[in-house]
Amino acid sequence: MQNAAGDGVAQASDDQNGAYRATVSDLVSLVEHVQKCLRLIEQTIVGETSPRIAESSTNVIVLDDVSPRYMKAAAALQACDVSLGTALRSLLDSSDSDPCAASCR
Repeated sequence: MQNAAGDGVAQASDDQNGAYRATVSDLVSLVEHVQKCLRLIEQTIVGETSPRIAESSTNVIVLDDVSPRYMKAAAALQACDVSLGTALRSLLDSSDSDPCAASCR
């Protein structure tokens, strides 16, 4: 009977470790994805705001400021990046005082 009880405790600990690892992994993936999206927006802004030469004999340069179109999305993604980073650090910091979580690192 002791073994059965011990196995149940070990199983619960493994479940907690697995849940902790999955949560950390998901948060890391989300942070990476948000940062990738931010880089894509920045690249798009740079690409679309570079001077374009019109195809005419006068070589007219057309400046088109498209950055306002992306500013709202970039601001929202930056807020997500900060919040997800804070959540991840909080989770990792709490593992310092949680022996179960600390063993998952």
